[in-house]
Amino acid sequence: MKRTFASDNYAGVHPEVMQALLDANQGHAASYGNDDHTTKAIEKFKGLFGDDVEVFFAYNGTAANVLGLSALTRSYNSIICSDLAHINVDESTAPEKFLGCKLITIKTADGKIYPTEIEERIQRVDDQHHPQVKGISISQSTEYGTVYTRKQIEALSAIAKKHNLYLHMDGSRISNACVSLGESFRSFTRDAGVDVLSFGGTKNGMMFGEAIVFFNSATAVDFKFIRKQGMQLHSKMRFISSQFNALLSNDLWKRNAQHSNNMARFLAEELRKFSQVEITQSVDANGVFAKFPPEIIPKLQDEHFFYMWTDKIFEARLMCAFDTTEDEIRNFGNRLRELLR
Repeated sequence: MKRTFASDNYAGVHPEVMQALLDANQGHAASYGNDDHTTKAIEKFKGLFGDDVEVFFAYNGTAANVLGLSALTRSYNSIICSDLAHINVDESTAPEKFLGCKLITIKTADGKIYPTEIEERIQRVDDQHHPQVKGISISQSTEYGTVYTRKQIEALSAIAKKHNLYLHMDGSRISNACVSLGESFRSFTRDAGVDVLSFGGTKNGMMFGEAIVFFNSATAVDFKFIRKQGMQLHSKMRFISSQFNALLSNDLWKRNAQHSNNMARFLAEELRKFSQVEITQSVDANGVFAKFPPEIIPKLQDEHFFYMWTDKIFEARLMCAFDTTEDEIRNFGNRLRELLR
């Protein structure tokens, strides 16, 4: 299949990550995370976030989000999130099935949710007839490709602490956000008041694997049992952890994310050449959201596939990956130019 702008999930595995997998495939190693690769990977996460964090690996982002939230909530609780959040839109009913919680959504225009909106939805505290809010979940970067600033996250954390809630971050594209902000991972997560983080790898050059990072160790006391119950305890854990070792070595995470972010900006520059195309969101990370004339969309998708985001207004999502090239973007622009003549 030729490269597309459909998703960074469509991209293959970065060669350095693939080599790490091959290296990990030599000989035998202890199972269920009792291997040197996993010990080393956990140490790398502690180097990023602090020696007292708790780190667990899972297969995919749905598991990382749902299991991370399950450590924070009970089935009579509710979780506040954006109406576009993966836990609300793209993870089917996994959150409802495994958490038993009610999701309280906030309609968003830019992918973000804000303190005043959250306060409005914290209602009927201690009322046994009403779900009790226990968590706030945000995505970084958001499903609209926008990025929360550290101050915005601190403000959300302040609301969470005021109401005795937890703040969870879905970081499936956290590396793209980190590059966009130009700060350390820790600065806008742990230091900004996040309690639990899903740290993504699959969208940034890994084959599979995500990490759940607990900044409050008390919330992770029983997580090894939660992960096992959730069917996410990988017997050959070295094949997840070895990938994170590669991703977090030699700034590979940064190189991959910087490239995909740069390609998104380059794509946006190309699209701005056409008066008939409207970019609808700030291009903060590796996604571009734009409205196209409806009559050209099918033909454009035939050669450079992308997904429609909001059909009613002909808004598309175009994602860039660590292997997106400038030539691919130029070819997209040339085809767009032909179709708009």
